Amino acid sequence: MDENAKNFILDFVAEDIAPGGRFEGMQVHTRFPPEPNGYLHIGHCKALCIDFGTAERFGGITNLRMDDTNPAKEDTEYVDAIQEDIHWLGFDWGDRFFYGSDYFEKTYELAVGLIRKGLAYVCELTPEQFREYRGDVGTPARSPWRDRPIEESLDLFRRMREGEFPEGKYTLRAKIDLASGNFNMRDPVLYRIRYIEHHRQGTKWCVFPMYDFAHPIQDALEGITHSLCSLEYEDHRPLYDWVIEHTDVPSKPRQIEFSRLGINHTVMSKRKLRRLVEEHYVSGWDDPRMPTLCGLRRRGYTPTAVRSFISRIGVSKVSSTVEYAFLEHCLREELNQTAPRRMAVLHPIKLIITNYPAGASESFEIENNNLDETAGFRPVTFSRELWIETEDFMEEPPKKYNRLFPGNEVRLKGAYIVKCTGFEKDADGNITAVLCEYDPATRGGDTPDGRKVRGTIHWVNAADCADAEIRLYDNLFSDPEPDAAEDFLTCLNPDSLEILTGCKVERALESAAAPQSFQFLRTGYFAVDNKDSAPGHLVFNRAVALKDSFKPKA
Repeated sequence: MDENAKNFILDFVAEDIAPGGRFEGMQVHTRFPPEPNGYLHIGHCKALCIDFGTAERFGGITNLRMDDTNPAKEDTEYVDAIQEDIHWLGFDWGDRFFYGSDYFEKTYELAVGLIRKGLAYVCELTPEQFREYRGDVGTPARSPWRDRPIEESLDLFRRMREGEFPEGKYTLRAKIDLASGNFNMRDPVLYRIRYIEHHRQGTKWCVFPMYDFAHPIQDALEGITHSLCSLEYEDHRPLYDWVIEHTDVPSKPRQIEFSRLGINHTVMSKRKLRRLVEEHYVSGWDDPRMPTLCGLRRRGYTPTAVRSFISRIGVSKVSSTVEYAFLEHCLREELNQTAPRRMAVLHPIKLIITNYPAGASESFEIENNNLDETAGFRPVTFSRELWIETEDFMEEPPKKYNRLFPGNEVRLKGAYIVKCTGFEKDADGNITAVLCEYDPATRGGDTPDGRKVRGTIHWVNAADCADAEIRLYDNLFSDPEPDAAEDFLTCLNPDSLEILTGCKVERALESAAAPQSFQFLRTGYFAVDNKDSAPGHLVFNRAVALKDSFKPKA
């Protein structure tokens, strides 16, 4: 979090720890509580940056807690991935790593305490009856079991834990206010029966607490001062406070809500992301088209760019959708300053310099980054035959085309000026080679006669280069609002991935390894694929194109 940034959360926290505040003299203590049923995505990144960043701002601490109270789709694979992603972003929780299931026994005891106080009861409405009896704005909810004797509820709750009843037979409900205008307070369910194996607890438990009951208890047991969460929990805050007030917990955290992050051309529902993975619309959670942090990392995003993006969109109570182009802008802004420059030819065609001595070669010193004087230079070899981009030659060019065509001159980046003298075609009329002559007096950019050459193109030495597979990524969804569609899968972009093989890159790139990123001149910013690239099989992912379509506000 930007140390100079201001937002309403920081204002609230500063007020709370000031003299006379509710947490006067206490260390700010936050928590990040992801559910381990999928991989973290860019939306979670906003939450964790707020959780960890707020604590850091006040010299406080943050807990990492796996919210594993719902075991249906939880897995240790996700637990490990979540920790890796958070460390990648540059945050750490020290020894404060917990599981929500660590508190199952204590949460059960606190639920028993509510029953003893007459503030909870065992209800046997079926799910259908529960919906029927819920009421509406002008009609209170009802339950014929609300006045069940305390001893009877205690006995039934104990037997629920012991596995005596089938799923759906009973629930434990809080006794709050059946006529409340906030439906979350109409005697909400605190516990339900589930016969399912938990990834850590096994089959020890068959009653599981609902999130709205477990979460405030977990916060209080860990001494959390500020429970920062997304805006959909604003209507749940009265229940959060009710649980804190009426259970025997050692502290009283404060819940503060902020708006979630929405980005166009993507979805961030775990259910939808899981469907993309399980139905093989993408190659996995780390597919570079996914909004997951592991997908962004594989594509070539850096933690600095991601955190810059989160910091610059700010914190508010107003829901909004951010352009994906702004995320790209933040990455491009960083890589433009830091990425080494290299030459790569994605659609190669042979360029033959007919007056260059056969068998001869030489080397040119070309800058590694024209924006960084300290980056130095690298040697790039040159010979009679080069690879250039197919689009850098046209037999019959349109007006203002400044690249190669018969009779025109261009500068080869860092090398010589060459003049096109012709081309070769195969039997089918396809151009197979471009012919040119070089001017030896123009080595390294010299133009002793002062003539001006409008076009400069990049190249790769055909006698000294490496082959590479290059993957060009675009938005996974062509519709900017896929969530608004009846079926989000109908919005998938069929051109979101183009795989190019036989691309030609500088020989030195053979030693490149993830997470290295480069600017391929005139083409874009590319990262070594952290999964498929290997010696003898170079794979580069286009992280972001050179052209910036995002226009920052003045």
